[in-house]
Amino acid sequence: MAKILLIEDSPTDTAVLTQLLERNGHEVLACGNAEDGIEVARRELPALVLMDVVLPGMNGFQATRALSRDATTAAIPVLIVSTKGMETDKAWGMRQGAKGYIVKPPVESELVERINALLGG
Repeated sequence: MAKILLIEDSPTDTAVLTQLLERNGHEVLACGNAEDGIEVARRELPALVLMDVVLPGMNGFQATRALSRDATTAAIPVLIVSTKGMETDKAWGMRQGAKGYIVKPPVESELVERINALLGG
């Protein structure tokens, strides 16, 4: 189906989300930090980015802002998937350019539905 970039520093969450995405027919690229994720997004131009917020170095909000303001990656939708579930976090994430915000742990059907909607499927 689609090439999805997962920017997530937890090996457990990376494994769970990768399995979920692959089970639903997607190809997954994974990065453990935002800086690497931004480079991979520029190089690979994935159909979608799943972004954690709490990351080493640059956080997911900063990375989302960087991707949404870069002409090369601005058209790639970013879906934030984070443990930070406060309304202020969600509002801030959307202001940085995210197209959606899901609180961990995601319900598989909800996550797949949101991904499909963002991919136009």
